[in-house]
Amino acid sequence: MKLIFAGTPAFAAEALAAIIAAGHEVALVLTQPDRPAGRGMALQPSAVKQVAMVHGIEVFQPQSLKDADAQSRVAEVGAAVMVVAAYGLILPQAVLDMPRFGCLNIHASLLPRWRGAAPIQRALLAGDAETGVCIMQMEAGLDTGPVLLREAFPIAADDTTSSLHDRLATLGARLIVEALAALPLAAETQPAEGVTYAHKIEKAEALIDWRRSAGELDRHIRAFNPFPGAQARFAGQTVKIWQASPLAVNGEFGRILAVDRKQVAVACGEGALAITEMQKAGGKRLPVQQFLAGHPLQAGDRFDIEPA
Repeated sequence: MKLIFAGTPAFAAEALAAIIAAGHEVALVLTQPDRPAGRGMALQPSAVKQVAMVHGIEVFQPQSLKDADAQSRVAEVGAAVMVVAAYGLILPQAVLDMPRFGCLNIHASLLPRWRGAAPIQRALLAGDAETGVCIMQMEAGLDTGPVLLREAFPIAADDTTSSLHDRLATLGARLIVEALAALPLAAETQPAEGVTYAHKIEKAEALIDWRRSAGELDRHIRAFNPFPGAQARFAGQTVKIWQASPLAVNGEFGRILAVDRKQVAVACGEGALAITEMQKAGGKRLPVQQFLAGHPLQAGDRFDIEPA
């Protein structure tokens, strides 16, 4: 099937690779313009562009799809369908209407729950028991279109955004290949009940509030792994906490209850956290034993508490 693929990060790149492997004719790839990255801030191609270049597929990187020239470039391909995954640009109605089978979106949630930009993190923060992928027929609304295929799996107690991302990317790649092979598919309208929005993650959200329960903060740490990393303040310095687990003990929130070679136990609003991996500003992620060698923490010390 002749198609256009629109996507940018690694989540989308896995789907593009699967579509190519399935034998479809990817006539054009749309992706975000190259962005500066790394220490030298040199321009870097997106993960999707890298896959396209390896396979010799033409890449188009418009700043917007709202202008006539960009729309003309898409239209002249004559694609039967456009597959969209974490592209990052709004598709105007004119573009949505161009392919014969329309535009299919790979969305990493169980719609209508977690429409929007950050469904993986929001599912973890909310304590959802499961997540999954929907293949959705795109329309003008934000992730409001009817669903063609969906598949769910449970969220494990130790899942992070990183681990869920990888599982969802693999699932999304498989489902889009199944959907393309079965077009046209019957579409299921999303129910009006149960709609939630996965607003974009802001760095300020990563700051730990020790007044919250250990269960909430456990999810908080896992949701902000790998980006931007859950942050706490100690003696005026920022410390990132990468791995912890809840403990059934109590104390004054933010107070360090115990320190040993494997963990630092910190009281929360309810329960406590056993922290096992930490990072100082500008440093590396370290197991607690190595972190403590250069940053001694003691029972009775207290993390900085932001004003309520």
